[in-house]
Amino acid sequence: MKKSILYISILTLGLSISCKSDKKEVPTDTTEVETETTIKDVPASTVDIKKVVMALESKSESSVTGNVVFTQDKGIVTMIAVLSGLTEGEHAIHIHEKADCSSSDGKSSGGHWNPKATPHGKWGDAAGYHKGDIGNFKANASGNGTITKITDEWCIGCGDETKDILGKAIIVHQGTDDFTSQPSGAAGSRVSCGGIIQ
Repeated sequence: MKKSILYISILTLGLSISCKSDKKEVPTDTTEVETETTIKDVPASTVDIKKVVMALESKSESSVTGNVVFTQDKGIVTMIAVLSGLTEGEHAIHIHEKADCSSSDGKSSGGHWNPKATPHGKWGDAAGYHKGDIGNFKANASGNGTITKITDEWCIGCGDETKDILGKAIIVHQGTDDFTSQPSGAAGSRVSCGGIIQ
């Protein structure tokens, strides 16, 4: 009987030591390892992509509205603007100084965004152009228009005052930009405005 009790005691002690050593082998930090693996598996380009989606509101008693999407990937910013409520024909679109569309005529957004104090002109002109001089686009007979702009001269939230579009506004004008009249191309009234904010 004493041998049986001794045998059971030894067996119980052996099992408890075995269970304790098994517990020590179980990793306690599995979530952190999985997280690191997940981040390493994500391509760098998708981590670096920035996006701003904004709506444009009518100004100057017009019915012009729209949406603009800015996407930055690998140092390149793509702007896609889709507009409606326009008169048929060409219209100017610019980036203006301030993301303030509070006034009924859109003038609260200030003048063209021109961080390098250059003359107004057509984008890429050797004589000069503003960083906000996007250009003209066409609206069809239904009043709908789109424009795409791709450039490495803008950034989204990079902090470089000569490139950063955050805190600025998109303005759509009633008329066309003639690319020569100073300081803004004589594009007419501001018919739509939207602040570029995150």
